[in-house]
Amino acid sequence: MQARGSREQEARDYLEKHRIMELLNYLTSTLLFFRPEKPREYLISVLERLRIAKMTGLAFPFFMDHSNIVSMFEMMDTSNKGTISFVQYREALKTLGLLTADEVLKDDGHAVTLDKFRREVNKRMEEIWAAF
Repeated sequence: MQARGSREQEARDYLEKHRIMELLNYLTSTLLFFRPEKPREYLISVLERLRIAKMTGLAFPFFMDHSNIVSMFEMMDTSNKGTISFVQYREALKTLGLLTADEVLKDDGHAVTLDKFRREVNKRMEEIWAAF
């Protein structure tokens, strides 16, 4: 019984060390966001672009460009105040696969602006890229 528990912990440690779950969540989220006609080919293409970018030192091929981030923000900002709530912010990061299940975000009591949302999405995508 101990060996199985140890093996499971090793597997969890490996996945965490290499941020595999974040990458898979991110890929799944982008797949659902873009909904390509050929999902397998799309995922292969994305992974190939990641591999090439990593080998050549080119910038990470972000799947959420500025217009996508703005569109998502505007969908949540239904009253056009220029801000979204902390709950909307947290759920958007989860939906995009950019928030781990055990991660706790601190609510500072302020509404989230588009600039803050964009910076956080880009920062988290870069972190996934760096781990890849």
